[in-house]
Amino acid sequence: MLKQGLFQKLQQKLTPQQIQLMKLIQLPTIEFEQRLKQEIEENPALEEGKEHDETDDFDDQTEYEEDAEIIEAPDINVDEYLSDDEIPDYRLRTNNYADDDDKKVPYAQGESFTQYLKSQLSAFPLSEEHRKIADFLIGSINDNGYLRRDVIEIVDDLAFTHNVMTTEEEVEKVLRLIQELDPPGVGARNLKESLIIQLRRKQPNEARTLALKILENGFDYFINKKYKKLLQKFELTEDQLKEAINEITKLNPKPGNAFNSTGTFVEHVTPDFIINIEDDHLEVSLNAKNAPVLRVSPAYTEMLKGYKENKAKSQKDAVMFIKQKLDAAKWFIDAVNQRRDTLLKTIQAIADYQKEYFLTGDERKIKPMILKDIADRIKMDISTVSRVANSKYVQTPYGVKLLKEFFSESMKDAQGEDVSTIKIKNILQSIIDQENKRKPLTDEQLSKALKEKGYPIARRTIAKYREQLGIPVARLRKEI
Repeated sequence: MLKQGLFQKLQQKLTPQQIQLMKLIQLPTIEFEQRLKQEIEENPALEEGKEHDETDDFDDQTEYEEDAEIIEAPDINVDEYLSDDEIPDYRLRTNNYADDDDKKVPYAQGESFTQYLKSQLSAFPLSEEHRKIADFLIGSINDNGYLRRDVIEIVDDLAFTHNVMTTEEEVEKVLRLIQELDPPGVGARNLKESLIIQLRRKQPNEARTLALKILENGFDYFINKKYKKLLQKFELTEDQLKEAINEITKLNPKPGNAFNSTGTFVEHVTPDFIINIEDDHLEVSLNAKNAPVLRVSPAYTEMLKGYKENKAKSQKDAVMFIKQKLDAAKWFIDAVNQRRDTLLKTIQAIADYQKEYFLTGDERKIKPMILKDIADRIKMDISTVSRVANSKYVQTPYGVKLLKEFFSESMKDAQGEDVSTIKIKNILQSIIDQENKRKPLTDEQLSKALKEKGYPIARRTIAKYREQLGIPVARLRKEI
């Protein structure tokens, strides 16, 4: 049964200015610079440069408050300036560039990997049908140089999309031709096939012949590092097996990466923050691009003053447009200034918290630090600190580092003191580096080794840290 009633409800809503500020805070330096350029292009009342004295009155909003009484303007809607803040993913990629006069690194155009492969086909006498098959196969090769599709699927696609009726045998024949192209190993369907192709392209010798034999008949033993099985299967000595494995490790598991085009784009990381050491004190600053000087256009302010002298009703729409642009410009400038203050407060708090590390560069002195620790220091919300730390880099005397790398959880050591998980990971890495590679330590043995050093860590936690460090299990770390 439907009923009507009155209810009281307390809601908290974000203003457009707050939404704008949050979106600006989370932008790294390069995206922030692009956002500034976009806003300047879209809002003619906003421009770069210092404020002049004559515009100070505008900051107090005394120039057009009287006009607002005459026009009776509704609440100004700046949604049109915020709608474009939902930037697509492709515009958030970090295509950073060097900090020079041109602000861009000039790139020479070069042919792509696909074009490079197709250009080599001109040396082979192919029929029209085989050339279409070859073009289709090359187009199906990924950036690593592999063909990750079944031949039967390619036969079907050629029939339906290119009207080329062929057979699996014909496609295989053309594929073997493509596998003769450079770089060696291109066009393979899996790692085993790629390594075999590369070995066959080399000048044969005893070690390479043995390596080829291992790949063809003992690949599973090789990738799982079951060296005893290989020694028994092929009746080898350890020196022979070591030479054969050495030949295999010289091969490229991703042959497509060997292609080096002059058109390849290079990413440059631009730091958002800079930390320097001056007389045993930390000097914290923002990248200059993070703190641009913006002002409200004096020309637009003068246009609003002109309306005060000539209050024609025909100019009401024009005045409303000017007021909206001026207010939007002022809000944007306030948001930029507030963003700068928030970034400085946050990085200063992080620098103070991790002062021992920044003064020494010793990662073992990184303290456990979570977002709440910094939020409590600067008296802001955790979400604000998260936005500041997201995708931003800091330039330190020890290199450019990702800011969120300084955040880590804490664990108790044998004395009951809090230690950073970063420190534990460094100790774990050191133990693994020094282990006997003939008998690598298992996770259980690593847990015991850390316990002896005063860090009681469970085996499953060791496995988690090892995976985060990109270290394989003991079986795969084994060497002869």
